[in-house]
Amino acid sequence: MSKLALLAACILAALLRLAAAADDQLKRGEALLQRDCGRCHAVGAAGESPHREAPAFRRLGQRYPIESLEEALGEGIMTGHPDMPEFEFDPDDVSAIIAYLKSIQQPATPPGAPQK
Repeated sequence: MSKLALLAACILAALLRLAAAADDQLKRGEALLQRDCGRCHAVGAAGESPHREAPAFRRLGQRYPIESLEEALGEGIMTGHPDMPEFEFDPDDVSAIIAYLKSIQQPATPPGAPQK
């Protein structure tokens, strides 16, 4: 095997490992959100939130940058309404949640158009 072919094989193997790790991180983020938030929020790329006032996570990016949630998730997210419990996640979980949220964001829906 030539050095170039060996190098190409090594690069391909590394890229496949990175892709698998990224997929695992997305699945972990989704599982964490489903476990802790799914009883009120629509966690996936489709569907309505079980709690009518809870925003669908796929639309959070329309309100503010997803990255802005990192600190709140790591230090304990609190809201002004009594229905939502406080959550605090470790740094690895925060990274997985942010990656998942970024992966499902939808653009703003034009006025009058049905929301997804």
